[in-house]
Amino acid sequence: MPRCTNCDTKWKLRNIWKLGFSKDGRHCPVCGKRQYISSESQRMMTIGFWSVLFILIFPFMIKLTDRDEPLW
Repeated sequence: MPRCTNCDTKWKLRNIWKLGFSKDGRHCPVCGKRQYISSESQRMMTIGFWSVLFILIFPFMIKLTDRDEPLW
């Protein structure tokens, strides 16, 4: 599971799914610092987002960043 880049808190599955559908990132539930899905993880999502396998393992594969990175 991904962890906050600021406080190293492990994110819950529910928060990861919310982050996956958010354009502007989400605040860490513990420290409040805004977290975004890394560009590496975003590229991975666009390639296989609709794959059932990907949907099942998505929460375990993404990485977080404290900067809003462009997709490419």
